[in-house]
Amino acid sequence: MAKADFYELLGVSKTADEKELKSAFRKMAMKYHPDKNPDDKEAEKKFKEINEAYETLKDPQKRAAYDRFGHAAFEQGGMGGGGPFGGGGQGFGQGGFSDIFEDIFGEMMGGGRGRRSSGGRERGADLRYNMEISLEEAYAGKTAQIRVPTTISCDVCSGSGAKPGTKPTTCPTCQGAGRVRAAQGFFSIERTCPTCQGRGQTITDPCTKCHGHGRIQEERSLSVNIPAGIEDGTRIRLTGEGEAGLRGGPSGDLYIFMSVKPHQFFQREGADLYCSVPVSMTTAALGGKFDVTTLDGTKSRVTIPEGTQTGKQFRLKGKGMPIMRSNQTGDLYIQIMIETPQKLTKRQRELLQEFDQISSKENNPESSGFFAKMKEFFE
Repeated sequence: MAKADFYELLGVSKTADEKELKSAFRKMAMKYHPDKNPDDKEAEKKFKEINEAYETLKDPQKRAAYDRFGHAAFEQGGMGGGGPFGGGGQGFGQGGFSDIFEDIFGEMMGGGRGRRSSGGRERGADLRYNMEISLEEAYAGKTAQIRVPTTISCDVCSGSGAKPGTKPTTCPTCQGAGRVRAAQGFFSIERTCPTCQGRGQTITDPCTKCHGHGRIQEERSLSVNIPAGIEDGTRIRLTGEGEAGLRGGPSGDLYIFMSVKPHQFFQREGADLYCSVPVSMTTAALGGKFDVTTLDGTKSRVTIPEGTQTGKQFRLKGKGMPIMRSNQTGDLYIQIMIETPQKLTKRQRELLQEFDQISSKENNPESSGFFAKMKEFFE
């Protein structure tokens, strides 16, 4: 008896996207679920067919193979036994040409796809989480609570994917090896088993909660310790906090990528901090003092001598960022910017003009020397 068309089983068109497929599968699965149709063999059969259809169409590679070759893509002598690699033996299944070349050359080069572990156990995928913190938080360190959408092991089947009371059975095609050999002309090619997709086992009665996957979607709350002095771009790894593995396999890891927001007053270079401070022309000329509030909340006094020029830096030792995994701390550099007076009154203008008239080269050695050197150069 010919197998039903997968698209017709789910009630979707061949152009249906992932969202449409998922919605149609849920609707059909609820309708024919064994729990809603007890002792109904036809409903149970329909449920298994729907599950098989969805598992095939949700995978882009499997779907492409199915669209081209139909059910023959996953049966013995896949792709009809024809094509440029046609011949006797078992077919190439859903892997197509990518599996052929990967299996031939991947083994030679030490690469290729990672094999699944015994019993179909697969390591879960790693996850990424982006976190942004302030410079103050990077200075002091903190413990942050985050919520991460991930997959966890199914509590009904304990991650096996099989309905409670049943167990996965050894794959009849590969006899549990997860790989099969296909004779193609002069080659004998080993490839992933098309029946169990390399797991070595098949599930006859899938778990009703996870539909045979052995894991379910859930949002988890995690506590993350951010050390003092952490830098922009640092990656924090939480071992085993990624997606749960398939069928009891080990979980992946969660990687938290840190970014530090720009600060209004401080710029960071490694463990050192830089702060530009505007001072009046008179303060720079006569000298003076001012207080700077540092990241730890304390105030440090900066004394500038008379005749201070724009760009002059003053170092506050130990007032920078903590250096991770050490007891050392960077420095804070105060850079002076001299502010030119604006909107002068008549009296202020008169005083400045008088000052300019009585000024000598010694008062402005940089400007006097610059123009003298330029004149000498061009003459």
